[in-house]
Amino acid sequence: MPETQNIEYKSSWRDEFLREICGFANAQGGKIYIGKDDGGNTVDVKDYKKLMDEIPNKTKNLMGVSVEVNLHEELKKHFIEIVTPPYSVPISLRGRYYYRSGSVNQELTGTALNEFLLKKSGFTWDEIIETDATFDDIDEKSVKAYLVMAKDKGRLPDVEGLTTEEIFNKLRLTKNGKLKRAAIILFGKDPRKFYLNAFAKIGRFGKSDADLRFQEVQEGNIIVLLREVLEQLNQKFLIRNIQFEGFFRVEKGEYPTLALREMLLNALIHRNYMGSFIQIRVYDDKINIWNSGVLPEEISLESLRYLHPSIPRNSLIADVCFKGGLIDAWGSGTVRIIETCVEAGLPEPELIERDGGFLITLFKNNSEELRNDFGMISERFRNDFGKEVVETLDFICKNPEYSAEQLAKLAKKSSRTIENHIAKLKNAGIIYRKGAKLGGRWEINLDE
Repeated sequence: MPETQNIEYKSSWRDEFLREICGFANAQGGKIYIGKDDGGNTVDVKDYKKLMDEIPNKTKNLMGVSVEVNLHEELKKHFIEIVTPPYSVPISLRGRYYYRSGSVNQELTGTALNEFLLKKSGFTWDEIIETDATFDDIDEKSVKAYLVMAKDKGRLPDVEGLTTEEIFNKLRLTKNGKLKRAAIILFGKDPRKFYLNAFAKIGRFGKSDADLRFQEVQEGNIIVLLREVLEQLNQKFLIRNIQFEGFFRVEKGEYPTLALREMLLNALIHRNYMGSFIQIRVYDDKINIWNSGVLPEEISLESLRYLHPSIPRNSLIADVCFKGGLIDAWGSGTVRIIETCVEAGLPEPELIERDGGFLITLFKNNSEELRNDFGMISERFRNDFGKEVVETLDFICKNPEYSAEQLAKLAKKSSRTIENHIAKLKNAGIIYRKGAKLGGRWEINLDE
């Protein structure tokens, strides 16, 4: 049996392996085999009699953990199996906390430790009472705006004629008359008064992350940020392409508004509020939103592309947002982002974990801009490559994610013909393939 998330092989015992036991106890439990090499082959343990007594005593005395220690024999060679069950309470070793994540045993410190201890106690960060907060810190305009949204969805209990205090009690935002952290994040006049990093920063970048053109900082509660960040993006950071349908002027955004809204909601609701602020980066060809806090262990990056269980980091904030109609609470947010982009003719968004947080990137389909430039440069290209190659380039501009075979079907030409056209364009530095043959996309450089 190979090593897995719950299985470790050690050729001999060392006391430092107590950290592995601590990590298993704080996570899903696991087994350590003493006397086996990395491939699972038995190499024998000479001092097994001594270890059979020492190991359970050390785990009990140093961590308060009871483990099952079993002696096995294989081909006249002995090995020890240490079975550690998961514990519902936090386990420490000499004042340090360890946690098994995947195949890595890591020490928990800072915000990760605080979040772990809260989870073990049965609470999430947003459910804790903010002792210094009063209802004077609540923005009544945000509460009214929320009630208007909630009324349309019909998910909120009847609050007709109730005071703000009574409404918050129904939403479980208070306990014994005291405001919880979620109330400040959702409806506070100035959340940064209590949580310094409760804001969003938007930056406009050029060709690299070092090329910052300008930036804005948006402060406020979730209701305010959802409105004002989107307004900033549309008015200052993104280009709204103007088209005409008959006599009517139509403004079309670079990215679907629904996708941007879902990305922002995802960051606001699921972020780790003990970590860094929300960061939104706008580039010529993409936009991304990063929030502090990695995914729950139960959810993988791949599962985000399909309907998956909703496991919010801030369960109370998520519940209030659900009742207000902001989210659906079915794990469909990332699916909606992907589907909306694909329907708009954009490449699939990129979803990754990075720098202790979660990053969503939307890629711009610059074929519209390329087609606008195409008329000005097509004559030069026709002289250099001929009409048919220019037509193939136009198909690539419109369908940058297509493979050569797909382009051939679209152009109703042979694959060999299209491949010859692509070779000429690549040799001239006009196009290049980014990513794998399947799942990649064509990048076009019309400045050559």
